[in-house]
Amino acid sequence: EVQLVESGGGLVQPGGSLRLSCAASGFTFSSYTMSWVRQAPGKGLEWVSAITSGGGTIYYAESVKGRFTISRDNAKNTLYLQLNSLKTEDTGMYYCTKGMSLNDGRGQGTQVTVSS
Repeated sequence: EVQLVESGGGLVQPGGSLRLSCAASGFTFSSYTMSWVRQAPGKGLEWVSAITSGGGTIYYAESVKGRFTISRDNAKNTLYLQLNSLKTEDTGMYYCTKGMSLNDGRGQGTQVTVSS
């Protein structure tokens, strides 16, 4: 059974930073492109970033480019997202998913709230 467990969210002031983690199990993590997606209050899912299986190719949404950094540790079956220079519009629930999907394997998520 695919399981993705996100953690690391919290309340942070504008301009602050957070590091999100996603622990994967139930599939061969190192064989899959992985993504982060988010959902702002009252809005739909938005794809944020993706990283290929070996980490050689990375993609970002324009809204986070230059501020967020995706990475992975295949030995630990863990995906990361470093969030820097956070803005109030980054507030939302953050999820990791398999592939470039908005939903494949999506777990419970971790809440990021950016507020002064």
